[in-house]
Amino acid sequence: MKKWLLTLLFGGTLVLSACGGGGDEGAEDAGDGGDNGGGTEEVDTAAAEQTYEQTCASCHGGDMEGNVGPALTDVGSNYSADEVSQIIQNGKGSMPAQNVEPQDADNLAQWLTSKE
Repeated sequence: MKKWLLTLLFGGTLVLSACGGGGDEGAEDAGDGGDNGGGTEEVDTAAAEQTYEQTCASCHGGDMEGNVGPALTDVGSNYSADEVSQIIQNGKGSMPAQNVEPQDADNLAQWLTSKE
């Protein structure tokens, strides 16, 4: 009985944390809404870090070394910023789509892919 209850609590916590929060707190200067081009956009580091903490850290770890989800320390060597933004917005594999504004997803993707 205790195992079942613990499993249920852990699973519920995992599902809720994967949903993220993605509020508007960091949205004031997160992007210009311009092009989704080839990685030359200016990155708002503070906004990207805040978005990461709110939506990604629970699964990918506070230091991007991985937790429930895979490590993101070298995501830029595997995916372009556009691909990462699409994964954030639409999900991939067991990762659900995150509830973030497109410009926040783009800014976060630029930040993540620059951290090789």
